Amino acid sequence: MPDQHSTLRAQRRAETQRLIQAHAVRLFTERGYDATTVTDVAEAAGVSPMTVYRHFPTKEDLVLIDRHGALVAERIAASPAERPLVGRIGGALIDSVAALTGGGHGDDLTADERFLLARLQLMISTPALRAKHLDNHYALQQAIVDALGDDATDPDAAFHVRAAASACLAALHTALVRWAEDDGRTELPELVTKALAAAFGERIVDTPR
Repeated sequence: MPDQHSTLRAQRRAETQRLIQAHAVRLFTERGYDATTVTDVAEAAGVSPMTVYRHFPTKEDLVLIDRHGALVAERIAASPAERPLVGRIGGALIDSVAALTGGGHGDDLTADERFLLARLQLMISTPALRAKHLDNHYALQQAIVDALGDDATDPDAAFHVRAAASACLAALHTALVRWAEDDGRTELPELVTKALAAAFGERIVDTPR
């Protein structure tokens, strides 16, 4: 039974993390990031400040931590190896964004989309979060390199992958900012597709995934 116990512990940990983050984003949005303390978040979530720090080592992590990197890595690993590199990365970004959102827009946003939108708007409007967001960019870039495995085994190949990943992530960032500034009025996967097409051409994003 140890595997079952480990799974249950992981599920409880993930549920606690989601609960804490949901309250944190809500309080930061209502009161302001700087005006809200970790103790405030802990009280709202019904846990101790130590529990908050166990799941989120820094206050910034309460907004920035997400599962996007894991989703992108899964999509890249499942993509056809013969597809152009930028197409594999761009397709994975579109697919992962679609998985994180429910395809709503405007007043029809799902709960997950409203949560993502609130996080993005906090990142854009809060200087401390904008600075820390660069760390997330590097982590996502590394997740892409790791997911490509044999395609990035030597220094030259790794450089090529990092350059392609950075270019795709720049397009993704542009789409995310537009979506946040627009209050989610356009479907996010559509914006990511348009941003990638603007950077690399329609053929890259139209290649079947």
